[in-house]
Amino acid sequence: MIYVKTEQEIELMREPCRIVKETLEYVGKHIRAGMTTKEVDELVYKYITMNGAIPSELGYCGYPASSCVSVNEVVVHGIPGDRILQDGDIVSVDITAEKNGFQGDACRTFLIGNVSEEKRKLVKVTEECFFKAIEGLKAGTPLYDIGYAVQTHAESHGYGVVRALTGHGIGREMHEDPSVPNYGRKGTGVRLKAGMTICIEPMINMGTYKVDFDRKDGWTVRTADGKPAAHYENTVLIKEDGVEILTL
Repeated sequence: MIYVKTEQEIELMREPCRIVKETLEYVGKHIRAGMTTKEVDELVYKYITMNGAIPSELGYCGYPASSCVSVNEVVVHGIPGDRILQDGDIVSVDITAEKNGFQGDACRTFLIGNVSEEKRKLVKVTEECFFKAIEGLKAGTPLYDIGYAVQTHAESHGYGVVRALTGHGIGREMHEDPSVPNYGRKGTGVRLKAGMTICIEPMINMGTYKVDFDRKDGWTVRTADGKPAAHYENTVLIKEDGVEILTL
């Protein structure tokens, strides 16, 4: 069931979304080569809790950290630990915060030191995919127009678009209906309504779109060919005449 928010509920969502935005900015100022992914997670926990919010990912279905920190070939759900960030890495940090009974969710992929042009382009195109997806987006737009825009832009650069994972609705819960794929046929899917809040999150691989799920830890998702991946996400409010990016 797709949950359309009231004006009051949207106002309550603004605060966790602001905290998520500022947490990612805080991480961006401090993340560097030589840090462990656990130290990155500690930055996330510190900033979210300092602002009176709850890191929603901590304990979610047994997840052991406050953020997902995914390096190079890890697409999403990288569990923070002892892995040391190296010069030339790309690192996506995906966070969710709860405050006022509502959630905010976003992700950025950070460049660590001297990153190759090949990786820089992947990160840039992944971010572009998000902004292509919201061009002309408004109430009445078919849902799969979002995925069509992402897929068309990514594949025009020869990249693989992850199909095994999607964006999602968000509100009182971290994950709500509808699923928001990064691929699809233009003109299809449910029509978006004003007051819907969704997470649009291109997950783009340098090589194949296929991914492998780590059976040992139950979380980590890697590219099937070992090539790098990038991830960019925002919480988006659908309006009658466009969208508002709540985490930007």
